[in-house]
Amino acid sequence: MAWADYALPIPCSEEPVNDQNLRYGERQIAEARLEAVLNPSLERPYRIDLTCPEFTCLCPRSGFPDFATIYISYVPNQTIVELKSLKLYINKFRNEYVFHEKAVNQILIDLVDLLGPRWIEVVGDFSVRGNIHTVITTRHSPDPNYQPPAPSTRL
Repeated sequence: MAWADYALPIPCSEEPVNDQNLRYGERQIAEARLEAVLNPSLERPYRIDLTCPEFTCLCPRSGFPDFATIYISYVPNQTIVELKSLKLYINKFRNEYVFHEKAVNQILIDLVDLLGPRWIEVVGDFSVRGNIHTVITTRHSPDPNYQPPAPSTRL
């Protein structure tokens, strides 16, 4: 099967951005949509661990930027997330006024809605701000007794 055979189009309800002053990267981020592709290895459960070390968003109270590393771990079901779409989706937060807790939970909600994974965990490890280090952890599994494969010891 060719890579394109795995692609699943995700319909989008928003109109494309038409601002001619946007650079191509800004346009890609503005138009970003999470995409799923078919899981190419359905024969056994396995764990995917992703690290997004350049997450940024804006504090809704002060407008100051917040920086974090987002860790996403999941056990796929029928689909996996397409990585370029994830990168662009994560970059969309850079201009969003959002509390840490909302950002991390929204990432989880969007990935659950897109992928329907067997198990997923999203962790936001935010840089120290005001002498406080914040780590937000959220998980989802349709089966509360499901035990995911252990993370790699190489990480």
